[in-house]
Amino acid sequence: MGLPWICFSAFAVCLASCLKFHGHKVIQVQLETEEHVKLIKSMDKTFNLDFWRPDSSSRIAPKMTVDFHIHANHTETILHLLKQNTVHYEVLFHDLQAGIEAQLDNSRLRKSQKHKYNKYNDWDTITDWASKMASEHSDLVRLIDIGNTYEGRPMTVLRVGQSNAEGPAIFMDCGIHAREWISPAFCQWFVRELVSGYSKNEEIKKLLTNLTFYILPVLNIDGYVYTWTEDRMWRKNRSPAEDSDCFGTDLNRNFNVSWCDIGSSDEPCTEIYCGKSAQSEEETKNVANFILSHLKSIKAYISIHAFSQMILYPYSYTYELAPNSKELGEISKGAISELSSLYKTKYVYGPSASTIYPTSGSSDDWAYSQGIQYSFTFELRDTGKRGFLLPESQIRATCKETTLAIKYIANYVLSHSS
Repeated sequence: MGLPWICFSAFAVCLASCLKFHGHKVIQVQLETEEHVKLIKSMDKTFNLDFWRPDSSSRIAPKMTVDFHIHANHTETILHLLKQNTVHYEVLFHDLQAGIEAQLDNSRLRKSQKHKYNKYNDWDTITDWASKMASEHSDLVRLIDIGNTYEGRPMTVLRVGQSNAEGPAIFMDCGIHAREWISPAFCQWFVRELVSGYSKNEEIKKLLTNLTFYILPVLNIDGYVYTWTEDRMWRKNRSPAEDSDCFGTDLNRNFNVSWCDIGSSDEPCTEIYCGKSAQSEEETKNVANFILSHLKSIKAYISIHAFSQMILYPYSYTYELAPNSKELGEISKGAISELSSLYKTKYVYGPSASTIYPTSGSSDDWAYSQGIQYSFTFELRDTGKRGFLLPESQIRATCKETTLAIKYIANYVLSHSS
């Protein structure tokens, strides 16, 4: 049975369905001391905070900027505790529901249910778009079914390029975390840039003639659908946990590399739940199996996330440097130089563990462990003021600058592939 029509707004999207966030706030705090850290961890235990950056209280430390979402019923108490303990804070969203609705700020495009590149598209619209791209650009685009999600939705990779199957390839995924809407928006934009640029841009023609892109526009499809129909702030997939009433595994903690170690949790109700076993989730298995079946050709892996404006590379699960860390750093530096040339957007780069925070079971570390030596995670706009709720009016600029960075990496891979 479909969702009741009453749940839908005038925009024809549910906007967090019947779960609303009126009066909820998103707070940014500056933690200066160990006492501040203890306070936030204690508040998390009491009020079950929803951490936006970092992704759990276990990752916070002195001298860190931390963003978290609090329930309306807890606002007065939490703000009092912060003031009482001299923790500097800023309210990023005074009313989270208003922020959610303001994200869809391209009201002109909202009047149409057609796919648009500078608005956020729901899953059905993305599915129709992928089919249309393959049909209208059959010389460049082919759809590859790699399996189904837990809820039975087909996961489809778009193969873009004219090179033969043995040539070098790049695998890119978006939307591994459901609430990071700018990520799938970028994958759609990038496919369009490749296809439309083939006949009029020599750089893109060269890439598509000699390189294959495997692009998965939404990895966590069930979670993404859930953010449109039930809970805009949902992060994980939608598989039920054993012996628990909680749902969802963090797919970026579920890959078979240092599984469920640092930066992960074996508690199903947490946002960083690693799953019942390594690659226990259908989505994770499907991606891993596809990459393994094309391992000879895939030379680079790129995972698109939000937010923080970073380019990250292995390792996540240890502070040790990857064997080619210096090269990965140079590539990242060059990609950021290209990206910032357009709008002067500032990115930072470095190994994941030391640049953002340590995690285990991540997709980029797993890809690297399989011999894919050019493995990167992008954290797109912004640095926290809008967080996961980047307005539609910023999609175009974000995608245009990110495209420059990805093309830089693609050219590097092509020039260094035998």
